[in-house]
Amino acid sequence: MFKLIFTAVLATSLTACLTSCASKPEAPVLNQLTGSALDVTTSRVDAVLPANVLLLGEQHDAAEHQQIHQQVIALLAQRGVLAAVALEMADVGVTTAGLHPSSTEQQTRSALKWDNTGWPWEAYGPAVMTAVRAGVPVLGANQPRELMRASMGDRTLDSQLPGPALKAQQQLIRIGHCNLLPESQITPMTRIQIAKDISMANTLAKAALPGKVVVLLSGSGHTDRLLGVPQHLPASLKVKAVRLRAGDAALDDKAEAFDAVWQTPALPEKDYCADFKAQMAK
Repeated sequence: MFKLIFTAVLATSLTACLTSCASKPEAPVLNQLTGSALDVTTSRVDAVLPANVLLLGEQHDAAEHQQIHQQVIALLAQRGVLAAVALEMADVGVTTAGLHPSSTEQQTRSALKWDNTGWPWEAYGPAVMTAVRAGVPVLGANQPRELMRASMGDRTLDSQLPGPALKAQQQLIRIGHCNLLPESQITPMTRIQIAKDISMANTLAKAALPGKVVVLLSGSGHTDRLLGVPQHLPASLKVKAVRLRAGDAALDDKAEAFDAVWQTPALPEKDYCADFKAQMAK
């Protein structure tokens, strides 16, 4: 969601690493797919490929969505076409590119400066480690928290989406915060969302390689073609956006917002607004 600026040295170094790391796996892929899992994942992935960029938009509390992350990454790694994995769950600038495929989970978490309070490692670790075991770099793509205040006041972000899309994004911010935010906060919070999308898009664009696939793991709002990361990617990249959806909620998705919707079993009902109200009260 924010603009990413790399120095020439870093860009050159990253490109070289991506080129050398994105061929065949250097180590056995973690949790290699077999049987029905392989069949389902192959069918899903083949339906959206070819692509330079594959966006997997999850519901953060749906464990099956993180399992799908791992399965897709394992399949692409097995095929030798995985260029990199970019994460909403880590800040831009961190990478596993310097790690050996045999690196430990602790070494990987350290390289990514992993925040386990916000993103439980047990949920995302399998996907990350599958890429590391395959010798594929994992890249932080999110805007660092310390830049968010600046984004909130950055008026240039208001022009990064077409007018109707900007209004739709603002409405999603209202709804996503249970209509509890003061109206004065809607525009600043929308700017943060847009800045995050821009940051992820810049990371993906720099990691793209001809004939390979860069995968983004993020919330589904970031993968929306009309509002999210795809709005900020170069037109030269072939992008496919997938929404992972638990149950049959939100069936009113616009068809053009995602290239595919992969449905998973419904989760137990939960009052998210009650939780948010409790947080607001603290």
